[in-house]
Amino acid sequence: MPADDEPLPPRRVIYRGVKLDLAVQPVRLIDGGLAEREVVLHRGAVALVPMVDADHVCLVYNYRHAIGETLLEVPAGTLDEGETPDQTAPRELAEETGFRAGRITFLRWWHVTPGVMTERMFLYLCEDLTPGPTDHQPDERLETKIVPWSEAVAMVHDGRIRDAKSMLSILFCDQLRRGPKPGA
Repeated sequence: MPADDEPLPPRRVIYRGVKLDLAVQPVRLIDGGLAEREVVLHRGAVALVPMVDADHVCLVYNYRHAIGETLLEVPAGTLDEGETPDQTAPRELAEETGFRAGRITFLRWWHVTPGVMTERMFLYLCEDLTPGPTDHQPDERLETKIVPWSEAVAMVHDGRIRDAKSMLSILFCDQLRRGPKPGA
């Protein structure tokens, strides 16, 4: 039986795609044996909360090919090869919404689906917006929607917003807007 500290063989990439790769990763079983697990390798992405003013947020209707549905979401996008999240945020904001931000603030990051994927999502608050042209990708079907902040929060709670990154982004920013709880 191999020792627990014996190095595992490296991941083996079995498919290379445009936005992600698929690898097979050896894992050590509790009995010391080895098994393989599929892992989606992803460069990461940004999620953006573009505040048009203090009480309105810009969301996007986004047709998602994988599920065949249009969802209402916060704007978001994948990091390009060699790009940092701080570089991706203003690019994706302009591409998807047409807005340029006078101030973009990084808030936090999280693992999207750590059981099968390496993707990390980086959340940014975008403020002091000025309008401009969009630059959608050929496969994107996007339409912006300016929503009162209170309505965006209500949409998360009543199920009109069903995208996890959007739900988390809106609820996290709503908590920030409310400030610390008394005694916290």
